[in-house]
Amino acid sequence: MKIVVCIKQVPDTTVVKIDPKTGTLIREGVPSIINPEDKNALEEALRLKDAHGAHVTVITMGPPQAKDALREALAMGADEAILITDRAFAGADTLATSEALAGAIRKLPYDIILGGRQAIDGDTAQVGPEIAEHLGISQVTYVQAVEANGDKLTINRALENGHEIIEVQTPVLLTAIKELNEPRYMNARDIYESANKEIQIWTADDIDVDKSKLGLSGSPTKVKKSMTKEVKGQGEIVNMAPKDAVEHVLAKLKEKHYI
Repeated sequence: MKIVVCIKQVPDTTVVKIDPKTGTLIREGVPSIINPEDKNALEEALRLKDAHGAHVTVITMGPPQAKDALREALAMGADEAILITDRAFAGADTLATSEALAGAIRKLPYDIILGGRQAIDGDTAQVGPEIAEHLGISQVTYVQAVEANGDKLTINRALENGHEIIEVQTPVLLTAIKELNEPRYMNARDIYESANKEIQIWTADDIDVDKSKLGLSGSPTKVKKSMTKEVKGQGEIVNMAPKDAVEHVLAKLKEKHYI
């Protein structure tokens, strides 16, 4: 079984701030982490490896410092790591990002592709499904449980008001949610061994994709501005009989011209 896991190095959003003048993220001094749901995807790949002897390849697109995320994935137990990095990828939106990742994955053997549902610095949930579309393979999103039996997988997929059980054949792409598992900690042996593992570096010349579909030129969407949420004011607690409370709320809404 060959498994490819797509991860992303993201800024820790608990400490991210927005520049009030430019409306862009202030990244200086902000620690970077593996996107949380990508870690769930990696953990599931490692569980399949433990149970079925799978080979796990981790891949990311990003600047050279994204090696740190790949090194952590190797320390968790991944077998090999690939960083695709090139100035040609700069300014990529989700479509151009998925084109680049799909172009790299085409060069690899795979039965299962795993990734997080969405990244905490974008929250689009688009890249995983787009990769599957580029590759022409099946996809299952919002995965909260996986059982493997040969070339078939039984998937428990979360829905807004319940869940559904899906049986699918490989090759397939799965996007993980946090309920799927609890990512493992790195152990001392894997940390030591990962230090000597090579991280492969691929550029735009090494992947199977039309270069016009990469980076800014291949991105139909543009981010004009980012902003923080406005802090809500203190609420008012109304301690009245239900009928009086409704009349009070309606009066307040009319006062503020909401109705």
